[in-house]
Amino acid sequence: MKLIFVNRYFYPDHSATAQLLSSLALALIERGWDVHVVSSRQLYNAASASLPSTEVVNGIKIDRVWTSRFGRARLSGRMADYVTFYGSAAWRLWRLARSNDIIVSKSDPPMLSVVAAGAAKMRSARLVNWVQDLFPEVAQALEVRGVDGAAADILRGLRNRSLRFASTNVVLGERMREKIKDAGVTSARVDIVPNWECGRVIRPIARGDNQLRREWGLGDKFVVGYSGNMGRAHEFDTILKAARLLNDNANVVFVWIGDGAQRLWLERESLRWGLTNFVFRPYQPRNRLFESLSLPDVHLISLRPALEGLIVPSKIYGIVAAGRPALFIGEMDGEVAMLLRRHRCGYNIKPGDSEDLVARICALNANRKMCLAMGARARQCFEANYDEQDAFNRWEKILQQVARVSVRQNQYESTGESAGLRVDTRSRVRARTDGALRRRIEA
Repeated sequence: MKLIFVNRYFYPDHSATAQLLSSLALALIERGWDVHVVSSRQLYNAASASLPSTEVVNGIKIDRVWTSRFGRARLSGRMADYVTFYGSAAWRLWRLARSNDIIVSKSDPPMLSVVAAGAAKMRSARLVNWVQDLFPEVAQALEVRGVDGAAADILRGLRNRSLRFASTNVVLGERMREKIKDAGVTSARVDIVPNWECGRVIRPIARGDNQLRREWGLGDKFVVGYSGNMGRAHEFDTILKAARLLNDNANVVFVWIGDGAQRLWLERESLRWGLTNFVFRPYQPRNRLFESLSLPDVHLISLRPALEGLIVPSKIYGIVAAGRPALFIGEMDGEVAMLLRRHRCGYNIKPGDSEDLVARICALNANRKMCLAMGARARQCFEANYDEQDAFNRWEKILQQVARVSVRQNQYESTGESAGLRVDTRSRVRARTDGALRRRIEA
């Protein structure tokens, strides 16, 4: 039995979905699973990249299929990359999958579960959807052109059928599970496995021991950090207004690490408002992630309320692994908000309430002992709930259950066919015997 993951990006790509999939695939190989991956030849930040079409990495068999290479700069080009990946991935899954195999479909590109469901059905394989976000709802919330009205209804209908077809759908949190159930999926076909981090790699570092803080000349300043994607799903107006209010406080600095659709806008706004407390840095390599995540004294997380339950900001797991508190700007009953409240490792701010955000930053800056205590609770929260080994155990348990059901179903169908053949054979023999006897009596 093969375990086949399908996602547009995989090792050596460093995007979030690629890193999560890579770590899980490697863990399952080490536990004895036969792991295959179907992905593209692109890199997230390099559409023109041309990775090998086939490769074996640490026992993982990788098939990288052809796609167009327009990249993410224009919507039309992105759609072309999606469509060509759908076609190539469908063909490769059809060639690779067999009865009793398990196909695990991530959600990049959107609607990938529909393609995977078709291949699984044709090959009598099992489907597991690994849901990182819900499309087309995300596109509608972000008002993406063309994804509305009848078009959105059609896409949603196709997506829902693929969710209901799956043996199970693995989601990131309670709110997302409710969204999946609203799509007509029974509770028995939804499992929660939050995303994760490696607690051995991402770990707390004291301010004085952080080399990156020294390299960037941050000294003893109170660092309010944002790390990761600066995309359209995130609300930044509240942060910008808070920075304006704190611009005269020379001891507070906002450090932005990463990239995304709104980074250029943020840079322009910081210049327009004359913000001297904004510092922008690129994504850091994986081997320095423990330093970049430990660099802030407190992290910022934001999510537009319309996207709550459709997306879970995965940066929270790296933040708590680094033993840092967080300030979440978003829905007060959202997934991240509940985590911070439950473990007392951060504060929740309503979107638009810049004054509250300023007050929380100033309070943590004034009371470093309180800030450190919240960071310690964040690390405790991580160790109890979000370390990678715990996630791997949950994933393996789910896959083992799907495999057992698949084998039982196959045995049932095989036994049923054999029984049916025996019954049909006996019926034909009986009919021939009865016919011969009836002819002799009539004679």
